Amino acid sequence: MVEADSRAVLGEDIAEFIDECRKDEHPRGLLIAVLHKVQAKFGFLDGPHLDAVAQLLRVPAADVSGVASFYHYFRLKPRGKYMIHICMGTACFVKGADLVAAKLKDELGITFGETSPDGMFSLEGTRCIGTCGLAPVMMIDENVHAEVTPDKIPVILEEYLQKARAEKE
Repeated sequence: MVEADSRAVLGEDIAEFIDECRKDEHPRGLLIAVLHKVQAKFGFLDGPHLDAVAQLLRVPAADVSGVASFYHYFRLKPRGKYMIHICMGTACFVKGADLVAAKLKDELGITFGETSPDGMFSLEGTRCIGTCGLAPVMMIDENVHAEVTPDKIPVILEEYLQKARAEKE
């Protein structure tokens, strides 16, 4: 029954992948690959996902959650519809990225690594986006916003909120 429940949580595609992994001489060594597949399918790794992986791969749940929480790539909470990366590299910081970040945090009611209560925005700091000449810079998904100032933040966020509303219609 536990195996059937675990298969239902992850879906048959991932369960079959784990079945193949278990045939390997060292199936625990494929844990990261399994977690990547789960995150690719669901967008994040929550408790039931991690428990199901532990059950099906037959590794301790502590090992699975330890790997998932150790690596920065893995997300344990859902991300917002739009991912905001604010550059905190030297050029951006010198030109006021800290003030832009503070305004973002204030407007969204969150800090780095969190998602806004409405599920629209997730916020991350990054070391460099590679557009130092346009500092300070932030990216929302794949869109670069250059020479951002705190007073531009509400306007930029509203653009994305309007875009989301239009997509719903």
